[in-house]
Amino acid sequence: MADDKSKRDFRDRDRVSAADEYEVEHFASKTGITPQQVRELIAKHGNSRETLEREAQALRGRS
Repeated sequence: MADDKSKRDFRDRDRVSAADEYEVEHFASKTGITPQQVRELIAKHGNSRETLEREAQALRGRS
């Protein structure tokens, strides 16, 4: 059965799940850091995408 496109739920678009490898890989490639660095940022700062993007940018600036 096809997904019902009228029922849209974006409640976790603003989060990055460390348990989902594809999310970690995508976030890493998008921000230019390694998947391991993404997991470390999630452990330290939580999984808010906004916070992680800010911290990833700061991390890239330090390198």
